[in-house]
Amino acid sequence: MTRSRSKLFPTPEDAESAFYDAFERANIALMMTVWAETDDVVCIHPRGPRLTGFDAVRESWVQIFSGGSTLKVRTTEARKFAGQALAVHSVIELVAPPGGESAPTPVFATNIYELTEGGWRMVVHHATPAPEEQPRAEEPAAPSHTLH
Repeated sequence: MTRSRSKLFPTPEDAESAFYDAFERANIALMMTVWAETDDVVCIHPRGPRLTGFDAVRESWVQIFSGGSTLKVRTTEARKFAGQALAVHSVIELVAPPGGESAPTPVFATNIYELTEGGWRMVVHHATPAPEEQPRAEEPAAPSHTLH
């Protein structure tokens, strides 16, 4: 099931920028221009179920945006992997109410984009709350002094 689309995202970065712009503005029309309009798209919101298909994903964003409040979302620590037709972006979303009264909540997110005839479109968004404290890299184990 594919619908026609007028908005074009020439790069995965353009699609991602529009995604977070729509998220901050609580703009469902803009949000859904980013998503590929197929039954194969997948969205997992923090602590939420796995949603599949354009209509289910759209309905989830309608519910999120219906609260009436907007959020400030900034991404950091982007790791990007790109092929000819797929791009994977792993980011940390810093999500906060506008105004900066409270510290942002970190959320780990993976966004996957597919190159379609109409440009790059999101096909997967998977977000999960970050642990309260980031694990530190383990110290290398001290060499054993045991002789064999």
